[in-house]
Amino acid sequence: QQRNEGNKALIQENCVVEEEEDGVIYTVVVKQQHGAPTSPLTAVTRSQCVKAGTEEKLVLHLLHSFCMGDSSFITIFLSTYRSFSSPQRVLDILTDRLENPPGDERSQTRQSFNKAVCTVFSTWLSEYPEDFMSLGEPSRLLRLAPLLPHHSSAAVDLRARLLRIAEELSEKALLPDAHQSALTSPPDPSKFEPTNVLGFPAAVIAEQLTKIETELFVRLVPYHCLGSLWSQRDKKGREGVCWSVRATVRQFNKLANAVLASCLWSTNLRSQQRARLLEKWISVAEECRARKNFSSLYAVVSALQSNPIHRLRKTWQDTDREAMRRYEELSEIFSDKDNYSQSRELLKEEGTSKFANLDNRLNNKHPTRSSAQGTVPYLGIFLTDLTMLDTAVKDRLDNGYINFDKRRREFEVLAQIRLLQSSCKNCTFTTDEAFMQWYNSVPTLNEEESYRLSSEIEAPGEPSPRGLTPTVIITQCPDLAADSESLFDFTSPVNNLLSKLTKHMRSPSVSCLDVDTSTSTNDSTPATLTPSTPTKSHRRSASCGNNPLNNSQTSGPDMRIIRIRMDLQDGNLYRSILVTSNDKTPAVISSALEKHNQDPKQASRYELIQLLPEGKELLIPATGNVFYAMTSSSVDFLLRRKGGNPPAGSQPISTETSATFPRIKAKGRRLVRTLF
Repeated sequence: QQRNEGNKALIQENCVVEEEEDGVIYTVVVKQQHGAPTSPLTAVTRSQCVKAGTEEKLVLHLLHSFCMGDSSFITIFLSTYRSFSSPQRVLDILTDRLENPPGDERSQTRQSFNKAVCTVFSTWLSEYPEDFMSLGEPSRLLRLAPLLPHHSSAAVDLRARLLRIAEELSEKALLPDAHQSALTSPPDPSKFEPTNVLGFPAAVIAEQLTKIETELFVRLVPYHCLGSLWSQRDKKGREGVCWSVRATVRQFNKLANAVLASCLWSTNLRSQQRARLLEKWISVAEECRARKNFSSLYAVVSALQSNPIHRLRKTWQDTDREAMRRYEELSEIFSDKDNYSQSRELLKEEGTSKFANLDNRLNNKHPTRSSAQGTVPYLGIFLTDLTMLDTAVKDRLDNGYINFDKRRREFEVLAQIRLLQSSCKNCTFTTDEAFMQWYNSVPTLNEEESYRLSSEIEAPGEPSPRGLTPTVIITQCPDLAADSESLFDFTSPVNNLLSKLTKHMRSPSVSCLDVDTSTSTNDSTPATLTPSTPTKSHRRSASCGNNPLNNSQTSGPDMRIIRIRMDLQDGNLYRSILVTSNDKTPAVISSALEKHNQDPKQASRYELIQLLPEGKELLIPATGNVFYAMTSSSVDFLLRRKGGNPPAGSQPISTETSATFPRIKAKGRRLVRTLF
């Protein structure tokens, strides 16, 4: 053994230790290799990476990471820093250092330091130019530009780019405020022809949907998926946050609405005619699968599984059996069987491949598909993983340092998104104006309208037909030390963490994503998609097979992820909270209030109530242990001011059963918008 006297850390052969130095904690890997038995020579290799630190020290480490062997730090930092800082703050810290370099930087090789400065700003400007455009005014850039190195072409180019942005910011400040997007009038319902969709080949529809989804996915800003940012999207004043994710959500809901409207709008169709519409959308889903467009595939399948369509017994009976078989195969892609093994395997096999891994029969059916085949994933996969990480892993250590290890784990998920995006960048499509005109003419149906039309087609009260319930896919996160070919390896620390969490989240609906849900008080009211308002609800499907709180067959840490909403007039916004076996009621209430942007110091004024099936409520003792006090029948909780009364007219949650199909909770047949 050797002792590092400066940091009081023992260095052992082939060991991992932690060292703290000037506001930064490093994880140090030391490998000691002995020479031949007859030789006294010993080779010692040492590498280190940042585990945690103060905001200022993490920012300044950008300038030192390469010389310290932490080559991935810049990429990880720039991808995740918005969780704990801002572009303005990072720019100010770096500019202050350039204006007042400490003695060690004055004495170090000036060429090396200048190269580090250019590398940091060039990477930042190339990967995230919107950070500089978001500064609002040019003063910071005008202050920074003269401080950059002067003696290389790269530095000169960098300074010129920054000055151009400063000029754009100055011009922007002089322009009057204007709406960023033009308002569009809603479609005219009188001009909507739902059955016209039958006139378009399924391949054409799928190609147009893939075009839309691919363009949205390529424009997606990966860090918008971070749990700490996505969970703040409903906060007042942050309506524009995560705009690229919101665009994907809107397209998902728009497509699901198109499926619903085309199948339900014409209530006078015979069941055989309506069955042709179901068959058309099943064929479209199959064509989306062939194009590796999993987002549109899931939207179509989920719409077909929604309550208003799911309950049309006669229509499903008249649907072609071969189409039904294909439909069930496509639905299985999103099954939670064997911990979502099929969806993970598809992502592993096809994530960066040119074409979908289909049998020859299906390949022969798709001679006209695009020459370049990117993979468009269902974004809820990554939103779920990142929200789980954000909920389960602390932002700061006990000493107040920012937990950068958490950012490394988040980056592993973001890297998967970036890899899939790279596979889509060379895809080319042509626009089919006729289909797009039909697609944009589809009127928006809300829940009440959808169920009313469905009830006109088939009266309520009859048993539901067959159908598979959509599920949330919890993906596995890779070890980024592997190359791109093995990026979907399922053995990383992030995967181990997510696997432990998913043991306590047996129902895919317990997804950690903050959800907005409204529950009907009428058993005949449906629960399905509202495309114009991408809200969410909690779905528990009996077909998932396990209760989300039942861990009698699992092992691991004692923790649960529950969902809490506040008892407000429009209190349908759920927030996800990680509860451990050590958490008492006041602490959980404080965390919930903070999640809802309320004052956590007001916790004593609230009581915590578990919402049980059949409209029942369980009051958690004011000083009790929440983990042991709650029952296993529900993960939904309510914060109510003390002295408040339960809402009048609350109804029990009813179920529908079928002898041939999995049981699906009637109130829980909401679409995958519940994930968003």
